[in-house]
Amino acid sequence: MAVVGASRRPGAIGRQVVANLIESGFEGPVYPVNARTAVVLSMPTYASVLDIPGPVDLAVLCVPATEVVAVARECGEKGVGGLVVITAGFKEIGGEGADREDELLAIARQYGMRIVGPNCMGVINTEEGVRLDASFAATRTPPGAVAMVSQSGALGEAILADATTAGLGVSMFASVGNRADVTAADLLEYWEHVDSVRVILLYVESLGNPAKFVEVARRVSRHKPILAVKSGRSAAGAAAAGSHTGSVAGADVAADTLFRQCGVLRVTSFRQMFALAAALLHQPVPRGGRIAVVTNAGGPGILATDALDAYGLEIVKLAPKTRTRLQRALPPEASLHNPVDLIASADADRYRKALRAVIRDPNVDALLVLFVSPIMIDAVQVAEAIVEAAVREAADDPAAAGKPLLVCLMGRQRGREALELLRDNGVPVFRYPEDAARTMRSLVARSRMLAREAVPLPKLRVRRNDAQRVLDAAPAGWLDGPSVETVLCAYGIPLARTRRVSDPGEAVAAAHALGYPVVLKAEAPKLVHKTELRAVVTGLRNGDEVYDAAEDLCRRLRKRFKGLTLLLQERAPGHRELLLGMTRDPRYGPLFAVGLGGTQVEVMRDVAFRIAPLDGADPAEMLGSLKGAPLLGAWRGDPPADVELAAEMLLRMQQLVADAPRIQEIEINPFILAAPGERSLAVDARIHLSEDAVEPQGGRS
Repeated sequence: MAVVGASRRPGAIGRQVVANLIESGFEGPVYPVNARTAVVLSMPTYASVLDIPGPVDLAVLCVPATEVVAVARECGEKGVGGLVVITAGFKEIGGEGADREDELLAIARQYGMRIVGPNCMGVINTEEGVRLDASFAATRTPPGAVAMVSQSGALGEAILADATTAGLGVSMFASVGNRADVTAADLLEYWEHVDSVRVILLYVESLGNPAKFVEVARRVSRHKPILAVKSGRSAAGAAAAGSHTGSVAGADVAADTLFRQCGVLRVTSFRQMFALAAALLHQPVPRGGRIAVVTNAGGPGILATDALDAYGLEIVKLAPKTRTRLQRALPPEASLHNPVDLIASADADRYRKALRAVIRDPNVDALLVLFVSPIMIDAVQVAEAIVEAAVREAADDPAAAGKPLLVCLMGRQRGREALELLRDNGVPVFRYPEDAARTMRSLVARSRMLAREAVPLPKLRVRRNDAQRVLDAAPAGWLDGPSVETVLCAYGIPLARTRRVSDPGEAVAAAHALGYPVVLKAEAPKLVHKTELRAVVTGLRNGDEVYDAAEDLCRRLRKRFKGLTLLLQERAPGHRELLLGMTRDPRYGPLFAVGLGGTQVEVMRDVAFRIAPLDGADPAEMLGSLKGAPLLGAWRGDPPADVELAAEMLLRMQQLVADAPRIQEIEINPFILAAPGERSLAVDARIHLSEDAVEPQGGRS
């Protein structure tokens, strides 16, 4: 190890790095490098890396930004394997700093060196035989099974301190800073094969080009849980969207969707991250989302039940055999139903018997145990009973195996001792029921992710050339109506029959040709949201109604919108409206959306998203995840809607977007679904083209 810029000045980063290397017990030699002082922390210094007599595997650079490039070149000539560049003043400041970072990266590539940073806090490895703390962190991290990445150096210190407080040992830590070379994706790929790493934690501010991250995270998350806190949830920019899809897909939707599709568990705070990491380290992943709650207090039990239900988990009905066992063990005042209320007088023996019964229940996938300790009950003894159920019962009884158990400990009577006993035995402990429920939700999410298998895409027959001729000839901007219809029909997306006319008289003739009732719409290049301008008139049943409505549209809108035309359309026979859309995110690529359609989509925001590529199961999962999904089934005398056809429409849209990279945005709203076997039709659609093919912006992941 070489520390270039090692210092004897108290408080200097170069001094702290050297001190951390010594105090962490680094197994190899440490070479301080400083041409202006002879000794640092009782160790002789070297004027240059080139003066060091032995080989150097890693150099930590703490010199001023203006000296980094020259020092990096010397490291390359020395044969150094890698650099940790602590120094700031690079791409994060732009201009000269960005040029300096490009030059640094070019030197590293010339000499085959890897770079962590610049503008970072350093790296840590607590493994026996290495024991490397090449950082300026003030926290001494105990060894453990967690690996961490922090994009922020300042937050890295807080993350290490809070992880230690939460009882999480750290195997490896890296502050990646500007990610000039080594990225989070690189570290995931490395930790995939490190046996001591069992859980991976990420703090990221941006993902850059996500392609490699997606590829690596999807693979690694199948074997090791990945938890992420990502900052930057601003909704700014959604207001400028030209379609419903663009509006509801603003803010942080793309990043959230990407994490979910990669199997990364996103949390909103470090407190949640550490609690979930502890649960994943010490508890099994549940087989499903059926939860039992055992409590000695009604209020906390209700709070826990409400929180679990709000997170989409099932408060399961206990099996008759379980209730019989509980009846034998509990007083008459206790509740034998889920949540199981043992009442305030419950002691360790009552908890032991109740938990033994509930954890064996075949209907139960996981347990949440609450304990509020009255003054007359020994919390430590209750904790021992919980440990017996969580550890010993799970190990000895196949019926209890594979069921995680979380505890909410709200008591004060020997509460600290009870908490330590539970944590020492791998039982996660929470202060409030809502926090425990949130962690349980994430455990179930991981279970469902691991159970999910990719479904191959069906073969879709399309007329690509017909669509391509239209798209190649079209300028950038919103595609005109006839062109939209040609493109969508070429890809097998059915549209309602239409006629375009220029005046009220022609509108009446077109309506007669289509057959009543009809819908009348105004169309123009800059007329985006028709409903706000009363540019759609439905349910027209005769020529007089059509004429009057057409005359009104022309009078109100023709002067305001150049190129206004009138569109007559058959009434779609279906009974449920959907939005189907895509907006091409500049960072992540095509982002597909499905939701309950019509004009209320931006208000209700009941929309599900996925980032390309969709597999064969994604569309059905998107539809099923909507809050309004029950409305797509049989309801109040209406037959179910053809959701299989809706799923196919999303896959056809994906094929179109893949074949036509100029498409920036596409929206079908509404797509009116009929019953299976009947005619489902798109009645309004828009396509926006860019000047050139759009690819995700480059960057480091």
